[in-house]
Amino acid sequence: MKRILLTLILLVACIGLFAADITHIATAFKKGDAASLKSSMDNEIEIALPSVNKKCSNTEAVRLLDIFFQENNPTGFSILHQADKKETGFCVGKLTSGGKDFRVNVTYRTQNDVIFIQSIRIE
Repeated sequence: MKRILLTLILLVACIGLFAADITHIATAFKKGDAASLKSSMDNEIEIALPSVNKKCSNTEAVRLLDIFFQENNPTGFSILHQADKKETGFCVGKLTSGGKDFRVNVTYRTQNDVIFIQSIRIE
C-alpha cells in the first residue's frame, strides 16, 4: 500500500514539472498589468469580458483588459487549475476585485517553451 501511495505521489509531482510556467500570467492578473501580458499573446486573441466578446489583435486585447482592470481594480489572483497537453494548455484562476470574484480562463499554446496566449475569458 505504501508503494502505491508513493508511486502516485511521485507521478503527480512529475506531471507538475512538465506544466508550462505561467507565473508571469498570474502576476499580471494580480497586479492588473495588461501591458505585461502582450509579449505572451498571440498576434490575434479571443477575449471575453463582461462587456465585450470578440477576436482582436493583441494590442486591442491589452487595451480592453486595461479598461477592465481600471473598472475592477484587482486585489488578488490565484490559479485554481492548470493543465497542459503537448503544445497547448489552459489555466483557470480566481481574480478578486473589491467585493467581486471573477473566474478567469486562459488558453495558450507553447512553442520552444514560450507561451502564446490564445484566449482570455473573464466571467
